[in-house]
Amino acid sequence: MMIELNGRRVELPAGATVADAVLQAGAPGEVRGVAVAVDGEVVRKAEWQETRLRPDQSVEVVRAVQGG
Repeated sequence: MMIELNGRRVELPAGATVADAVLQAGAPGEVRGVAVAVDGEVVRKAEWQETRLRPDQSVEVVRAVQGG
C-alpha cells in the first residue's frame, strides 16, 4: 500500500503499522524523542504497534535533537 511518509510517497506492506512507518522513516531502534502523527493526529507511542495504516494516509515522523 502507498502512504505519504514525511512528505514523500512510500510503499509499505498491507497491514503495516505506525511502528513499521517509524522504521521506514529511519528512526533508530531507540525511539526516545520520536513523535508520530497520522493525518495530523498524534499517535501515542504505546499505540504504534496496534495502529494499522490505510492506503493514502499521511504519516509524519519527527525526532527531537539537541545541539547548539
